[in-house]
Amino acid sequence: MVGAIPDQDPEKLQRLYGKLVDYLSAELGVPVEYQPVTDYGAAVTAFRVGDLDLVWFGGLTGVQARLQVEGAQAIAQRDIDAEFHSVFIANTDSGIDPINDISGLSVFNGHSFTFGSESSTSGRLMPQHFLQQAGVSLEDFKGEVGFSGNHDATIKLVEAGTYEAGALNEQVWLTRLEAGEVDQSRVRVIWRTPAYYDYHWVIHPAVTDRYGAGFIDRVQQAFLDLDASVPEHQAILELFGAETFMATENANYEQIEAVGRAIGKIQ
Repeated sequence: MVGAIPDQDPEKLQRLYGKLVDYLSAELGVPVEYQPVTDYGAAVTAFRVGDLDLVWFGGLTGVQARLQVEGAQAIAQRDIDAEFHSVFIANTDSGIDPINDISGLSVFNGHSFTFGSESSTSGRLMPQHFLQQAGVSLEDFKGEVGFSGNHDATIKLVEAGTYEAGALNEQVWLTRLEAGEVDQSRVRVIWRTPAYYDYHWVIHPAVTDRYGAGFIDRVQQAFLDLDASVPEHQAILELFGAETFMATENANYEQIEAVGRAIGKIQ
């Protein structure tokens, strides 16, 4: 059973994972189904109790899941995930101008602000980390900080002026720009963060008991074999916003774990 954090519009996710599970079923010779979840925490819980065998996690949720399941492994990431970025955005009526470096993040002081999901790496964890590095606390924003639930919602809330500013996954931002789904007269990028590791596939160790030794390696290889020159593969890669998938390992997310502990998202 395959799952994913619900970081985008549910209809987009259903389209993406429908194509992926068909590919994995054919490659692995076992039935593969996509099981939607309601929120980021539900994805972690479903993995912990064994309802999901393979999950597309963000950096933080991947760490949280692996800490709860001994033997769980990070096996694959996109080419863009070793150097991932968030963007801070603002409504054009907010009076917030673009900045050049982290020290300028104080420009958000006194403005209303929304993150994405509370457990989002690119929509909450790393943006809050960079804000803290700049000496900006959540109390410096106007009113209560928001949590939109996903990156698409963050764009729409800032675009509408419900919040003056927010932070989200750069890849979602660029994809929505390319699709013409963002009103650039209403919202713009203020700052792009430094790079960090983010999204990755995590597999449950129980699959070895179910499907035999070497199955985890076969799943990993199925992702590595996705080839943009094959039309069916290209459709999957395009939906993931990737050129290719590459191998990864648990140790790559040590920075994410450290930041998660520092802001209280990992105990």
